Amino acid sequence: MSDRRAAVSLLSRLRTAQGQADPFPLYAELRSKGPVVLAPWGGFLVTRFDLCDRIVRSGTWLEPDRRWREKQGARTRWSAFSAREIASTLPALNPPDHTRVRRAAGNFDRGTIDQLGHTVTRATDRLLDVLADRLRDGTADFAALVSEELPIAVIGDWLDLPRADWPRLRELTHEQVYTQELLPTASQLARSDVAMAELRDYFLTVVRDRRACLREDPVSRWITTWDAMEPDQDKADEAVYYLSLFVLLAALETSSTLLSTMVLRLVERPERWDLVASCPDLVPAFVEETLRFDPPSHVISRVAAVDCTLEGVDVRADDMVHLMVGAAHRDPARHHDPDRFDPHRKPAHLAFSGGIHYCLGAPLARLEAQTLLRRLVRRLPGLTLVRPPAMAPRVAFRRLLNLDVTLI
Repeated sequence: MSDRRAAVSLLSRLRTAQGQADPFPLYAELRSKGPVVLAPWGGFLVTRFDLCDRIVRSGTWLEPDRRWREKQGARTRWSAFSAREIASTLPALNPPDHTRVRRAAGNFDRGTIDQLGHTVTRATDRLLDVLADRLRDGTADFAALVSEELPIAVIGDWLDLPRADWPRLRELTHEQVYTQELLPTASQLARSDVAMAELRDYFLTVVRDRRACLREDPVSRWITTWDAMEPDQDKADEAVYYLSLFVLLAALETSSTLLSTMVLRLVERPERWDLVASCPDLVPAFVEETLRFDPPSHVISRVAAVDCTLEGVDVRADDMVHLMVGAAHRDPARHHDPDRFDPHRKPAHLAFSGGIHYCLGAPLARLEAQTLLRRLVRRLPGLTLVRPPAMAPRVAFRRLLNLDVTLI
């Protein structure tokens, strides 16, 4: 009971403005209570890196899929419309459904990444032009002008979505994410439901329009693929909708956070800027250390497929564990001096999950981050942080609400 009360207190502090700005001392406190801590609402919090790593790679730990959510009851957060919709997207599926959908989705292979690379470069240069122009007035919000714009410019172009729709799609993505939060409030779930309903209508319309006139784009290719797999056209169209929804959500929310966090790390210490400027080959390592130091997502959830024991703690089949990635990344048993940002350290993080659920869009996220970092350092030397950014009121999904910078 004392551990439960301590966990309640700690998680309450995580949801404060101070906890959002710097959750890592709280994560250290959580780690001190052991590798597996009973969560106040049931289930368990896992804080040790090697244990989190083992769970995401193991087939005995499953996603909380639609079947699992239905078992939780009609009056739980898992029955919300947005939660049920998310449960049908690729990251929430378990085999054999996951295997089937991932095969239909295809991969961001070398050819696709090369194709997207041209779009990333053009969009990055255009957005940095806008940033440079705005900086002539003194200060500019890097998050709003670049980090939020680059991912939607790339994925919106790839999916062939009208440019006029991009701002609204970005807003809806930010709203729907609350259904994937660790402790969403009733009002946050309601906002997620509204956003998800609009996203569903939008992408089902896109699928119907593409079916009427197929193009050379991913949505059209997914329609052709699913038609060969699913004789029921309505079911095929819904499967394409879920793929399109997943790609948009995965491409926008965490990628924009990665870009803002990476640039925050760069501009908060002038010596880091000098380091990357003098050694451009360090760019990939800088991105990876950003993903370790403060990943876009701080929590990954899994459920036990069978009764088991975790570090002496009995876990029953269907119990949920929350892998506290933000805490695991600062585990001193895995990383020496883990609270120090060090791009020279050997990369090791869970920012893209692992196992069969390793992030499909990881190559694109890395491409965007590395391209932006290289071109930013070259184009805008002297970029400096004006004030610490404000953070969105979340625990699992990090988001910088602003990143105000200036040139000196």
